[in-house]
Amino acid sequence: MSDVVERFLRYAEIASMSDPDNERQTPSTPSQFDVAEVVANDLVDVGAEDVRVDEHAYVTAHWPASPGAESLPCLGLLAHIDTAWQAEDNPVHPRIVRYGGGDLVMGEVEGRIIKTSPADNPTLANYVGDEIIVTDGTTLLGGDDKAGVAEIITMLARLAADPSLPHPRIAVAFVPDEEIGHGASLLDLDAWGATWGYTVDGGYIGECSYETFNAAEAKIYARGAAVHPGYAKGLMVNAVEAIMKVNALLPQKERPEYTEGREGYYFMERMEGSCEHAQATCIIRDHDRASFEERKRTLAEAVAQVNAELGCECLTLRVRDQYYNMREGIEPHRHLIENACAAFEACGIEPYSEPVRGGTDGGRLTFRGLPCPNLSAGSMNPHGPKEYVAVRDLEAMVDVLVDLVGRYARAQAAVDPALEGDLESQAA
Repeated sequence: MSDVVERFLRYAEIASMSDPDNERQTPSTPSQFDVAEVVANDLVDVGAEDVRVDEHAYVTAHWPASPGAESLPCLGLLAHIDTAWQAEDNPVHPRIVRYGGGDLVMGEVEGRIIKTSPADNPTLANYVGDEIIVTDGTTLLGGDDKAGVAEIITMLARLAADPSLPHPRIAVAFVPDEEIGHGASLLDLDAWGATWGYTVDGGYIGECSYETFNAAEAKIYARGAAVHPGYAKGLMVNAVEAIMKVNALLPQKERPEYTEGREGYYFMERMEGSCEHAQATCIIRDHDRASFEERKRTLAEAVAQVNAELGCECLTLRVRDQYYNMREGIEPHRHLIENACAAFEACGIEPYSEPVRGGTDGGRLTFRGLPCPNLSAGSMNPHGPKEYVAVRDLEAMVDVLVDLVGRYARAQAAVDPALEGDLESQAA
């Protein structure tokens, strides 16, 4: 078993689901400290400097530059330690199977076979004869994003084992609560010290993405009037029905199950309550900023219309922007895309870029001034028990990262003219 696989299996076994109902606290679950401590210990073991786990379960560390690259800008690498809350995560039982084609079976749960197939995931056909990591079908696997964590730390171990490998100073961070929209928001960028970086949090091998959704979370609160249903005419206001009316006013074909590519959507993610009180969480996504703003207006108009129909202020809407499309912040630094694609090609992997139908910590970092596209980690079918990670993808991403950091062990003025005037001051 290779070291990256061994690391990933250890990390995957540690439950670390984030909790959207406790988002005011970071981390939202104490179990994220468990994986943070294991990750920090591994960083110490491979020889990283300044290893720290802070009070919010952020794990940070640095790696010194190779000889001759000390004056070059620091490169950041980042992944997240939490797993998605939409599926069970405890206990996780990862296992390695050899895929022979056809259905990839995770396990049997209450007489039901948990499986996926090339019909559901066309890229699965590329792994016939390969070893693939799955669970027993009862929980998610956690490749999103513990695969990225394992790959980054194994890359550092590779640098430690071969001092001849070139690289600039490297800052690494492993952050909590990415799955509930928090992620890198509390990362101290000045202390971290990176000029630019990459998140390793993508899917199929070869991904280098620099375009995400614009995203907002909308909370809809409903206050109804409960009356005995036998005598309710003209008196009852059903809070649950009021929220359902809002959802019915939103374009039906603009929901996640009907959209792809750059098509945005509305998603009524959760709803709970009773006749008297109810609340729902709706997420809004769109790659185009103008369309994103229009979607928020459409939701507000739907709420206002239902209130008007009910003749009272039954509904209250609160909308919070979560992140924005990071493309505009990355395009001035095309070397980030070019170097990543070159690293994939050097490792015999065809690179590709597609709009991310979700968000990454890189989006938040980019709008905080640190350009940060997203690279593949190898996690497929994330957020559910059908998740899988191919062993060869884990191992290949370590090779890609080693090649990539080597490309930044040279004068950045050659790839980023905007920095020409800053290199002397950065070196000082």
